[in-house]
Amino acid sequence: MKLIYLLIGSLSLVLGIIGIFVPVLPTTPFLLLAAALFFRSSSSAYDWLLSHRYLGAYIRSFREDRAIPLRAKVIALSLLWLTAFHCIAFVFDSWWLRGLMLAVAIGVTVYLVSFKTRR
Repeated sequence: MKLIYLLIGSLSLVLGIIGIFVPVLPTTPFLLLAAALFFRSSSSAYDWLLSHRYLGAYIRSFREDRAIPLRAKVIALSLLWLTAFHCIAFVFDSWWLRGLMLAVAIGVTVYLVSFKTRR
């Protein structure tokens, strides 16, 4: 079972890292899932993740304060709306795809803004 947790945790970590660059893919839930699965499978993987230069502070901050750093919020929302606008204006021809993209962007924005901001 530990091997399965480690594999799913690694996949979750990869998806979380991809989510940093792809605005519609959530970063925080995947990183938190990776931390939980690493905790159950490998103490060295868990320790590595929490001591990671970039991801560790992000996970600890969210876990302890339920807060997202201001810089992370600004970057995430900027990339989200830049991508959404590009898709709505230039990629999607259908009105329902444009509406769906707008709804996803609004939903992700509401989700991110709902968390406290850590300065």
